Amino acid sequence: MAAPADPKALKEDMKRRMDSTMETLKKEFQGLRTGRASPALLEPIRVEIYGAISPLNQVANISVGGPGMLNVQVFDRSQAKAVEIAIRDSGLGLNPQAEGQTIRVPLPPLTAERRNDLSKQAAKYSEGAKVALRGVRRDGMEQVAAWKKKSVISEDEAKRAEKEMQTLTDEYVKK
Repeated sequence: MAAPADPKALKEDMKRRMDSTMETLKKEFQGLRTGRASPALLEPIRVEIYGAISPLNQVANISVGGPGMLNVQVFDRSQAKAVEIAIRDSGLGLNPQAEGQTIRVPLPPLTAERRNDLSKQAAKYSEGAKVALRGVRRDGMEQVAAWKKKSVISEDEAKRAEKEMQTLTDEYVKK
């Protein structure tokens, strides 16, 4: 990490990194398969097209066809089978049905077991984000300690900066 020249700049850098962590967490939550249809559910899927691996949203248009249905409109009709196989093999438990250039993806209703799995997965994503936030805090604390050791900032400024970092971290963990 490039060392900002003062505690305020360090705090702004930490905020930026923590906001990035929160955005990543939001994207991970969007990818969870709940009972509702959401195009974000299929975004992580990669398809092998013309010998290259591409994200699904670059080879097809994904739209919601109702509360429990996603429609995937493949740009190149000859690649519909590859897209169908990629969705089936994605590990999301989906069973796509091809109809020419359009692939319909019905979302099965959630079972109690699947709900438990989803809550465990959400907790795992949440814990990963908390670990990342604490890592950002640790980096900031190490920077302040280095400044204090080199006498760039006073003991009081260091304590104040560390307290602000802890408060910022607590705020983001709470979110």
